[in-house]
Amino acid sequence: MQVISTGNGKEITLDLVNIIVSNREYLSEIDGAIGDGDHGINMAKGFNLCAKAIADRELSLSEGFEEISDALMEGIGGSMGPLYGSFFMGMSDSISGKNELSQQDFLAMLKNGLSELQDISSATVGDKCLMDTLIPAVNAFEEATKAGKHFKQALDAMQAAAVAGRDSTVDLVAKIGRASRLGERSRGVLDAGATSCCLLLCQLAQSVEKQSALTNA
Repeated sequence: MQVISTGNGKEITLDLVNIIVSNREYLSEIDGAIGDGDHGINMAKGFNLCAKAIADRELSLSEGFEEISDALMEGIGGSMGPLYGSFFMGMSDSISGKNELSQQDFLAMLKNGLSELQDISSATVGDKCLMDTLIPAVNAFEEATKAGKHFKQALDAMQAAAVAGRDSTVDLVAKIGRASRLGERSRGVLDAGATSCCLLLCQLAQSVEKQSALTNA
């Protein structure tokens, strides 16, 4: 059975910081089409705060997720702080105290993150939001796991579903948030939250594969 170590939390956390910070302008450009145009700015601010908080520390993966949660909850405004903060806190809680994660542990982590997020948001697939990425991605990992796929194959399925979920938002009309006031005018562009969620999930998968040298064998 393949497992991943939780001892490289700092490296994985910094990978997540870097993917958001490096896409700061891109995320804000997307958001500017139908929103406030500050999604990338706010997300980068929160993740940079996390990077500063962990600069001189070694972290487990649970601790890394907790630091991301704290930085986003406390450091950025709007709805994304509580939403992403809840997601990362849910994942952190699920793996607290574990030195390694099996594929089932990783699935439970994803599902607990989603559950914590759903505790504060009624949004779902089709609303043109981060749930259009997150829910299909978690489901894809679960389906691959139940089908007997190896850990890397399940991570690959999660990434593919995240990308497809992100891209699906182009054709959707926003049903929540500021963009919902635009009605049909919100159709035709990516959702910024779905895009940042895709970046985070794909980077998480790639970082886990890199740190643990997972293969399909």
